[in-house]
Amino acid sequence: MFEPTIIIAAASLLGLIVVAGAMLRGWREWLELKRSELQRENTPREEGSPFGAARIEIADLKERIRKLEAIASGVDL
Repeated sequence: MFEPTIIIAAASLLGLIVVAGAMLRGWREWLELKRSELQRENTPREEGSPFGAARIEIADLKERIRKLEAIASGVDL
């Protein structure tokens, strides 16, 4: 009825269509992922904890006070 070459060609064409469809779907999903990442980057976000920044500031102030006290007492650092 059908020759083996026609069956092989039809199966190959069908396989190619399935693979191309899967790749197209993956491409669309990847583009959607990149769009969501770009939207997430454009939203404002906080840069770390305010408590961490406060601790750094306090440590810096303590260091300055120590240096000023050393200068006031006449000690070289």
